[in-house]
Amino acid sequence: MVQALVQINENTNRVLNVVKAKYGLRDKGEAIQLVVEKYIEEEDEPELRPEFIENIKKTESKKGITFISIKELRKRYE
Repeated sequence: MVQALVQINENTNRVLNVVKAKYGLRDKGEAIQLVVEKYIEEEDEPELRPEFIENIKKTESKKGITFISIKELRKRYE
């Protein structure tokens, strides 16, 4: 584990104390870790989010157009 000395403003300090009390954490370090983990869950890459996976599954289930060659593909869309 890494130790860090950080400077935070009063509002951030209050929020960390609320998080610490709400989740029964031992110290502000655990509160910071929890806040960061929640942030990672919320802002995670789209390929890992359930909505994105559901969207991909819907897209995969749709029938596509088959092409024999690149020429045929170009002919269709040019």
